[in-house]
Amino acid sequence: MNYTITSVELDSKNRKRYLIYVDGRVEPALSIHEDLLIRYRLFKGTELSPEAVADIIRDDNRYRAYALAVYYLGFSPKTSKEIERYLTRKELEEESIAYAIERLKQEKLIDDADYADRFARSRVRAGGKGRLLIKQELTLRGVDRRTADSAVANIDQEAEQSAADRIAEKRWRSISGESSDKYRKITQFLLRRGFPGEVVRRAVKRAMKAAEAELDDDDSVWLDN
Repeated sequence: MNYTITSVELDSKNRKRYLIYVDGRVEPALSIHEDLLIRYRLFKGTELSPEAVADIIRDDNRYRAYALAVYYLGFSPKTSKEIERYLTRKELEEESIAYAIERLKQEKLIDDADYADRFARSRVRAGGKGRLLIKQELTLRGVDRRTADSAVANIDQEAEQSAADRIAEKRWRSISGESSDKYRKITQFLLRRGFPGEVVRRAVKRAMKAAEAELDDDDSVWLDN
């Protein structure tokens, strides 16, 4: 049995959505976005089959998922998994979520590989973190293992070493105690930050040598005076 639209009213709670009433009923049969109102020509007197109603509901759910995802992306770049989790919390259907993510991929609004590369470089440069911890963070954000591996493999080794060197030198100056204690504490700290063992060893040795050289310079100045 077909339905006949008897009234179309603007939704007072959302001015981009419209309430569709059919067959003189008091309660609206549909709530849809204005774009779909135009696309399906949903005006007073229009007849709708049950199949057409199902199509409209499906497309409206897809549109809502896409619009919410774009809004979410407006705050900062996201992985496809982060968007999926966000839309799931909004209690959207799996089909609508899948549609939104696929459309965003086609429009290049989400790209997990590009996101992972940018994230990895940023974490080394500004976050002072090593590749092992960065890989964990990417995984937590829903990046698949192969993409995460590729991203950390692309990290500039000199940039990673420089980041570890800066941290080691700074902490060497701020930590009190014997050199052996400093060496151990800074080594453990850098390992927790995800830097590979060889990078850590070089960084701590350089920090120790820099501190010894600075101490020798101070002693020379004192003896000269």
